[in-house]
Amino acid sequence: MVMRVETSDQNDLSLDLRTADEVMRLERMGSFHPMRLSFSRQLLRRMAAERWQVEMADWQIDERGHGHAVITATGPDHTYSLVAYSHDLDDKDRSDRVIAEKWDATFSLVDGVPDADAIAMMADTVSKQEAGRQRHDQLTLSRANKSVRMFNHVVDRLAKGEQPDAEMVNTIGYVMRTTAVYGNGKFGIGDRVAIEDRAAMLGPFQVEMLTVYLIRHFSLALIEHLAKVKGGDQAVALAPQLARHFGIGNATGLGMAPFLVHHQVLFHQWMHTREVALARVLSQKSIRHDQANAIRSLVARAQRYTAQWRVDDAIQSDRITALERDLQTLVAWVDGDWGGANHALSDLMAKAKQNLGLEAEEMLVSILLEPFGDLIDDLADAMSAREQVSVNIKATVGDALATLRRDYQWALALDLEDRNQQELFWYVSEAKLEPRLGRRFEEDGADQEMPFDIAHQIQRLQPDLEAAPKDMLLAEFMLAHPQHRYVLKRVVHTARYPYGEIRDNLVAATTRPIDMLRCKLSFFGASKFDPKSDLWTRISLFQGAPLVEELSPETSENWLFAAIDLP
Repeated sequence: MVMRVETSDQNDLSLDLRTADEVMRLERMGSFHPMRLSFSRQLLRRMAAERWQVEMADWQIDERGHGHAVITATGPDHTYSLVAYSHDLDDKDRSDRVIAEKWDATFSLVDGVPDADAIAMMADTVSKQEAGRQRHDQLTLSRANKSVRMFNHVVDRLAKGEQPDAEMVNTIGYVMRTTAVYGNGKFGIGDRVAIEDRAAMLGPFQVEMLTVYLIRHFSLALIEHLAKVKGGDQAVALAPQLARHFGIGNATGLGMAPFLVHHQVLFHQWMHTREVALARVLSQKSIRHDQANAIRSLVARAQRYTAQWRVDDAIQSDRITALERDLQTLVAWVDGDWGGANHALSDLMAKAKQNLGLEAEEMLVSILLEPFGDLIDDLADAMSAREQVSVNIKATVGDALATLRRDYQWALALDLEDRNQQELFWYVSEAKLEPRLGRRFEEDGADQEMPFDIAHQIQRLQPDLEAAPKDMLLAEFMLAHPQHRYVLKRVVHTARYPYGEIRDNLVAATTRPIDMLRCKLSFFGASKFDPKSDLWTRISLFQGAPLVEELSPETSENWLFAAIDLP
């Protein structure tokens, strides 16, 4: 099925989008990959096009690797400074948990260039993170730990005048991993409203992506500094092809999943924009020879990337094995003069849908978007949204029923008396203030449940709507049935923003929150998803991205599905 949507794209075409019923399913969302419109990709394209200057403005790191550094990133209108503090951390205190209180390094991105007094003040407050008293000119707050085995290996090898083991570089993929990157006014830092009108910050999570990119630069500088201290004149710099393959790791847990439920309008903007981009690409009747070659090359690169993507998780490991088989099929499909046929791209996507698994189908989406920046890059401007705190309650009961019949059949069709459809509940732990997932029939706490049982709420809402006059305003209906206010707000939003509602039962026994995490992380540009359970995953950001000294319009374009040359 397709959803017919009128757009104002450059060819003034009506586009056939994949429907929300097809796209907004957890299993598919959990098969997304990084893509051209991912936020990290948007950032580097802008920085390259505007020729931002990134400089190590201050380096006060001692021979043990402790101290502070300041990295400035200057665009056409503003300078942002990453202030990095490197600490002495006992191995027993090193933890990926967001609730940790000590880290190998802590960071803050500052609006402008901080003076010595500000750096000295933040040396205390930033090291305490959310427990500190932060400044209004701080735009982000972050912390990271070393991947100790990888970090020490690289330092030791470089100190001896040797390069690190490429296989190990690929397996781990980072020397530091963040455990949080906070923005938007959290813990006393500056609110987004202070920078939201700046061109460079209009897109989602741009200030956070800049923070991570500069942390990556710091981590590589710290490695080379310590290698030089240890090896003296014998030490060598990290080879660019290996340095490029180091991203910044991240451990992401259940706390990220509720974002997709709470931010319904913004989530729609992300998902809908991705679908419009795909539809624009597939609507082309013909493509150039060089574009067909680019797709063929990207499929081959995806093969190398997938061959180097290894995880311990049994479910994801099986999916990677199936993806490798599907990529072999895809290689055969794009061999020869396949791109010369009319509607070659839409035919290719149709074959993938019919014959390949979801991992391969969604990887093909990323591949097909890549060579068509001139056709889709303008869509990045549509990926932000001002969240609405209220809805138009002039809508009627009849309007709400129409939306239920169009967009909530997935919920109405469920047998919610089945215990498996009510197994889970979402809540926030009192002790740690972290989102958690409980088992309704085994654990206490369901009385503190977050309202994520949306399918259940829809089924409770329907009979009351059916019994009410169809021309009754929802304002009146809500006064008579206040218990339905939350889900009715979702229904009204869904009528206008259909890609903002996940169309699966989030409290079913089969729900895997990892699918929600992967979906959101793919929009950040994360790669090498490495699930550690259904509840958390490790990933890498900016793996394969150009280093700051080689960032250019050419290099900023060409790092999707980065692979490394192995012996």
